[in-house]
Amino acid sequence: MMKKTLLTLALVAAGSVAFAGNPVRSGSAGASELLINPWARTAGWSEANTANVVGMESMYGNIAGMAFTTGLQTGFANSQWLVGSGIQLNSASFATPVGNDGVLGVHITGMNYGQIEVTTTELPEGGAGYFSPSSTIIGIAYAKKFTQSIYGGINIKLYNSSISNLNATGVCFDAGVQYVTGAERDFRFGITLRNIGPSFGYSGDGMAIVLPVPTGSHTSTFDSRTEQFELPTQLAIGASKRFDLDAKNRLNLAGNFISNSFKKDQFTVGLEFDHNDIFQVRASYAAFDNRFDGIANEAFSGPAMGFSVNAPTGGTSKLSLSYAYRLTNSAFAGVHTMGATLML
Repeated sequence: MMKKTLLTLALVAAGSVAFAGNPVRSGSAGASELLINPWARTAGWSEANTANVVGMESMYGNIAGMAFTTGLQTGFANSQWLVGSGIQLNSASFATPVGNDGVLGVHITGMNYGQIEVTTTELPEGGAGYFSPSSTIIGIAYAKKFTQSIYGGINIKLYNSSISNLNATGVCFDAGVQYVTGAERDFRFGITLRNIGPSFGYSGDGMAIVLPVPTGSHTSTFDSRTEQFELPTQLAIGASKRFDLDAKNRLNLAGNFISNSFKKDQFTVGLEFDHNDIFQVRASYAAFDNRFDGIANEAFSGPAMGFSVNAPTGGTSKLSLSYAYRLTNSAFAGVHTMGATLML
């Protein structure tokens, strides 16, 4: 059964590669919030850790990594998104073993765009009040250890985006596999498909248009039609290698390739130093395939970095505090992400 599952995932992945990475379609997908990593520990990896992400934060990177969770984990994170834009991102989740080598997780992410002034044809400069757009992602995930080397999982997500008079709601899912090998279990391979789901669009009173009837004696309200948008599907393939320097210090090297359906493909490499599972510092670099137009127009091209401190809180439990900074192009001042995770 597991071999059939892996074969199916591989075939779907191959099909995704055949139709992915088309820069001409860049920006034509909707629900781009699904592409945002909200977690502080993994943000410093710049997507490089598809193969070696584990625990609660795997619900973004590669859901298969959640199968390594051995106890209850719960946490939250806050991102100052594209500093200067006034956008904030808040996330919370928990994951817990449920028996039979399975792990169940729940997560929620909300993006607050702040207040935007209402403008109309009669008031093009504003003065008609304010509205506050928002986006929310709610998900439930399950991951399982199938053998000593193979781990897999699925993550079902509900997406909602709304403004004062428009709303869009849709469902999608992620699926992922991680494979662990090597004499010291120090080499990992990972593959994940993200944001697979049907198209959907916006609806609501905001699509109503008041127009005069042909006689010109009165007006009537008409509903305009909206085009549905596709989801920003991704295929990520990664590998990682752990190097044990001594009994307390080790390095984790990881690389990743992302094939995007609606923008340029991405290549990322990352390195993490871990001291005795108490302190980790990591750095990464992301590059995009610009061969089509020779233009580097992605906000997150370049380096990212971060660190984590794990403090024992009694027994086997510990509190992990993490911070990450992602550089952006000159239009913004980067992204700051801070988070805390309690592991029991």
